[in-house]
Amino acid sequence: MTLPGAIIVAGALVAMALIWISRPAAAPASVRGSGAPSAASSMAPITAADHILGNPNASIKLVEYSDPSCPYCKTFNPTMEAIMAGYGPGGRVAWVYRQFPLDRPDENGDILHPNSGKEAAAFECAGALGGTTVFFAYEKRWFDVFPSDGASRSASDDEAQIAQTAKDVGLDPVSFNECLSSGRFNDKLDKSYADGLNAGITGTPYTVIITPSGTDIPLSGAISYTTLKTAIDTLISSIPASSATTTAQ
Repeated sequence: MTLPGAIIVAGALVAMALIWISRPAAAPASVRGSGAPSAASSMAPITAADHILGNPNASIKLVEYSDPSCPYCKTFNPTMEAIMAGYGPGGRVAWVYRQFPLDRPDENGDILHPNSGKEAAAFECAGALGGTTVFFAYEKRWFDVFPSDGASRSASDDEAQIAQTAKDVGLDPVSFNECLSSGRFNDKLDKSYADGLNAGITGTPYTVIITPSGTDIPLSGAISYTTLKTAIDTLISSIPASSATTTAQ
């Protein structure tokens, strides 16, 4: 296929993916306003400082902004796990997890998830102490156990799950508690939140598909597995065989 022809075909396939992901999804936990997600052109670039599951050089990257207290994030998490189970080993898809805790006042002065900042810090401490594998193990265990109505529970009940999850993934309690009480990730969480706003977030979960061509496709809400898989398959089919990334790292 000639280069112009390939570009036309790829563009058509991306358009098909956009149609698929425009289908209704579970509404996200709102942070401000409403409406369709905007272009994510201001999103911070992916770096080694990100939490990346899968091949960092994957042709397709799913950048998810998530809140540990968000019930829709809990609903969406198995979808991301299933996507990575299917596409991660082949090295074509990577999951980039970014924090967006809704523990600060919204446009009306309300705080939606008051415990989510400390929960997000716990995720970060898990990663700092155990690396990427333990970070995603903690994240998975957290959402597996977190109750759908957990956003309104007391701080003490929440802290109990934070500590228990650390034990469940094999972290040393003393080191974990020292990390959590130090506040060492406060600046990182603030920057991640600001980056999410720049990326156009109106609620969580909010996921940006970075396509093989570098185009950003924003998704708002708990997109279904079928919808996300179809979009990924469509994008993969647009990748020339000679340039596809197939080696997982």
